[in-house]
Amino acid sequence: QVQLVESGGGLVQTGDSLRLSCLASGRTFSMYAMGWFRQAPGREREIVATITWSGGSAYYADSVKGRFTISRIYIKNTVYLQMDSLKPEDTAIYYCALRRLGDPEYGYWGQGTQVTVSS
Repeated sequence: QVQLVESGGGLVQTGDSLRLSCLASGRTFSMYAMGWFRQAPGREREIVATITWSGGSAYYADSVKGRFTISRIYIKNTVYLQMDSLKPEDTAIYYCALRRLGDPEYGYWGQGTQVTVSS
């Protein structure tokens, strides 16, 4: 099994910054990618950013490009999401997820961390 534990959420004001962290433990071999997703009340879960584990190639949703940065520390099995210039529409529960080599989708999820941006 794989365990993902997020941290770093909170309540901030518009324009502030937050950094989310996600530590992967357990059977973390054959990791292909990790990512951040979010779900706001009444909305579908959406992708925020992903990063391939070995090459560090990143993908961003259009809504966060230029404001959010995903990174990882390979030897620590940790992925980060630096969120700058936060907006009220960024308010959501943020989930960390892991995708293994050969898997068609992200199969392991953290419990989520709340990010609230006040106007």
